[in-house]
Amino acid sequence: MAKFTLGCEPVVGSLTASKKREYKVTNRLQEGKRPLYAVVFNFIDSRYFNVFATVGGNRVTVYQCLEGGVIAVLQSYIDEDKDESFYTVSWACNNDGIPLVVAGGINGIIRVIDAGSEKIHKSFVGHGDSINEIRTQSLRPSLIVSASKDESVRLWNVETGICILIFAGAGGHRNEVLSVDFHPSDMYRIASCGMDNTVKIWSMKEFWTYVEKSFTWTDLPSKFPTKYVQFPVFIASVHSNYVDCNRWLGDFVISKSVDNEIVLWEPKMKEQSPGEGTVDILQKYPVPECDIWFIKFSCDFHYNAAAIGNAILDGIERERYMFGNSNLAPQFLLQGCLMLNQNLPSDRQQCPLMEAPFSAVVRMEQFGAGMPYQVPKPNPGDVMEFW
Repeated sequence: MAKFTLGCEPVVGSLTASKKREYKVTNRLQEGKRPLYAVVFNFIDSRYFNVFATVGGNRVTVYQCLEGGVIAVLQSYIDEDKDESFYTVSWACNNDGIPLVVAGGINGIIRVIDAGSEKIHKSFVGHGDSINEIRTQSLRPSLIVSASKDESVRLWNVETGICILIFAGAGGHRNEVLSVDFHPSDMYRIASCGMDNTVKIWSMKEFWTYVEKSFTWTDLPSKFPTKYVQFPVFIASVHSNYVDCNRWLGDFVISKSVDNEIVLWEPKMKEQSPGEGTVDILQKYPVPECDIWFIKFSCDFHYNAAAIGNAILDGIERERYMFGNSNLAPQFLLQGCLMLNQNLPSDRQQCPLMEAPFSAVVRMEQFGAGMPYQVPKPNPGDVMEFW
């Protein structure tokens, strides 16, 4: 278990912008009366940066942003099971570069949709409960990782349909896994978090031969020698309550909990002692009235800004908080070239991650199923706003 270093107080971010940043709604879309649980742009393929997918109920919908703020519906997939409720969606692609939409939800089945042929490419069965998040490895976009209520994280090959690795067991999560993310430059590393109040960092390095084998496997996927990864290389208890979202920012981690804050921190691992190390908490962002789990934050393509919604249950008033590099604490940039202050050694100054022609922020609704608190259920919020 990671320990906190002494004498290093985190800087607390401010909700008040140092410079005025103006955002305006450019479009609004409504999909019936279903809650929308996730929306994601296709940042995997530069040909489709203006294409995004949404999930809600048993439907997956693909849209395209056109000039003048116009948004066109390209495809809509309705699952054969009316009781399916998709909670998460991600973009991937096969070896030929064909875009794939990957969705999962309450049934624990991952649907891989071929956006080129508009047909189901594959369905993955393996999780024993609902799927809370799916993320794609941007360096190898045929690889996806899924986080589940069954307390496990699984690595899949969408090209061959193989479950390569299962991250669970003696050192795994002890409750529902709510979020997972690939490291942006280290292909071997992922981070997961959940209802056991921890963030766990896992390494695939010693199992990478199985990853490579999954691309050339010609037998049935069920006969593949799937390996269990039972012990993470790092365990952090940064939060004291459910951790429902985590993202890598270079070698740093941003995580959010239901204790009304987002925390930026650095894991310092001991290579000779897996699972041990220290945590430097670098920055905290207050997020008032955000104590309902599964309200996730989102970063724009450049990692210049993060956005998160909250829910004030009196009349279900919702607010948005924008954390950009102009309204954070002094000497802080929330972006791929992260620099916390000018005194950092050069090896702590990260390189820019990627470039993109635009950025967008979309409001995402709170997760409703399995709500642990006795709160009034809000009316389905099925409106997307584009900024």
